[in-house]
Amino acid sequence: METTKLRRFAQYARRSLMEQVSTKLGFSLVDDSAARRENPAAVADLQKQISESSQEQVIEKVAYTWFNRFCALRFMDMNGYTRIRVVSPADEGQFQPEILAEAKAGHIDAGMVADSVSQRISALLSGSVTSSDPQQEAYRLLVVAACNDFHRAMPYLFERISDYTELLMPDDLLSGNSILAYTREAMTPDACQDVEVIGWLYQFYISEKKDEVFEGLKKNKKITPENIPAATQLFTPHWIVRYLVENSLGRLWMLNHPNSRLVEKMEYYIAPQEVETDFLRIAKPEDIKLCDPACGSGHMLTYAFDLLYAIYEEAGIDPGEIPEKILTHNLYGIEIDERAGELAAFALTMKARAKQRRFFNKGIRPNICVLQRVMIKPNDLDAYVVAVGRDLFTANLRTLLSQFEEADNFGSLIRPVAMDYAELRRVLVEKGIGSDLLLEHVHHDVLRVLDQAEYLSQRYQMVVANPPYMGSKGMNGRLGAWAKDNYPDSKSDLFAMFIERNLDLVVKQGSVGMITMQSWMFLSSYEKLRANLLNNKTLTSMAHLGAHAFDSIGGEVVSTTAFVLENAHHPEYKGAYIRLVDGNSEAEKEAILRRVIL
Repeated sequence: METTKLRRFAQYARRSLMEQVSTKLGFSLVDDSAARRENPAAVADLQKQISESSQEQVIEKVAYTWFNRFCALRFMDMNGYTRIRVVSPADEGQFQPEILAEAKAGHIDAGMVADSVSQRISALLSGSVTSSDPQQEAYRLLVVAACNDFHRAMPYLFERISDYTELLMPDDLLSGNSILAYTREAMTPDACQDVEVIGWLYQFYISEKKDEVFEGLKKNKKITPENIPAATQLFTPHWIVRYLVENSLGRLWMLNHPNSRLVEKMEYYIAPQEVETDFLRIAKPEDIKLCDPACGSGHMLTYAFDLLYAIYEEAGIDPGEIPEKILTHNLYGIEIDERAGELAAFALTMKARAKQRRFFNKGIRPNICVLQRVMIKPNDLDAYVVAVGRDLFTANLRTLLSQFEEADNFGSLIRPVAMDYAELRRVLVEKGIGSDLLLEHVHHDVLRVLDQAEYLSQRYQMVVANPPYMGSKGMNGRLGAWAKDNYPDSKSDLFAMFIERNLDLVVKQGSVGMITMQSWMFLSSYEKLRANLLNNKTLTSMAHLGAHAFDSIGGEVVSTTAFVLENAHHPEYKGAYIRLVDGNSEAEKEAILRRVIL
């Protein structure tokens, strides 16, 4: 995919949206503002959000919220997933969004737009009510209605808009210099053929903030929890994704079905040198669980969807049932960045919608868990314990609750206290808290911890990841201390800690496919980690990439290696090892890999 235009657009969009949101925020908070008179609840909500974080963080959040929504709407417009195009014209040679052109002709979708809003739009467009810019105001109402309509299918991305995000919505959406005009220019019909475009846009959107964080590192500024996503997100080139998924998920299916024609779809699959008899057995596709514990915008998961779809087809499953089965049974993602998690869920939903026309009506939400920090005040917790019963609150449960107080810092590296989370959740939901509204937030937080712990404690047939890279020098104080206590053999970098953690997450004989920095292969600080892997696990394949494997995202200069580990020890196993360090670019490395495999 050609990414130069996407990069320029995403970086411009971030600056432009933040400037527009900041201006509107300033106007809204003026004592006698129109916003205070017309929507006092939204202004109060805005002030509450600022007090709980900061004005800068609120601006960043709202700007990205609208960037997400506009890009998602454009993608769905281009793929025919919207009943009427919301941000795009009916014909690409035109300029006015189809939904506005239809409204001006008197056609407003009653299923999308409430009667009262429809009447307001009609009045604006007919000139029967006064407005400084009736078309802009009418179109804003139509966009909000469309976002609310998609709330039913994708609540994680399209939250109901009646709050401060609507208050801070950009004013200019129709001119040739509007953010939507630039969105359409960058997200061409060709670019929107693959949902991968959404991941690229996110990577580029945060790239300037990433640069700011690394400039801070040069001045010895540690990476704080809120900056970890920007500092560590790295969009994985598609060929590396395919290598990892095909040699973990694809390999498992081929071992269980040696005559499968799936091999014809896997260009990067490396077949075992000898016939294998000791491997993980699976009875049916529904038995396969694949997790990406640092899923970002979901690139690993979306390709796994494609491969799983082919597996289900081969197993003779009705095509109409396959998307629901994949999203319900097979794919799981965990992420600390809410925005990236939203995009991962959106990407999987788009994959399912492409295969099932009525998928939006099914109400299925992808298994994407965004880890959130949970801090419950001791007095509130004591009151909640009394309300639900002291017998449920064991020492283990109290420990579990404390483990997520820094979930935004430690992420998937947290190893939850072992408990029957599902059963405890069921009991707590049945007991409830009656009419005590003061404890409602505590109840919600406890249930959230149980949900997050379940994602981090269940075992998967395979884990595939491009984990965050962060050396100990960049870690904030709490993360560095916690790493030493919990990952003494791999504490030098987050990626190495994830190697250990991912092996915890897979079943016996399950597979871990990762791309990481290559340093764990050589440095003395990882000697114990290497010894553990060599003496207790099996390296089934490795593509030693070296430098310049990420040229397509702007020349990330990291020396990396991609590999697949089996969570079992087979001392006599002959793995496949491919040296790609001599390739001087991403394209050269990919070409060498394909040539060697063929």
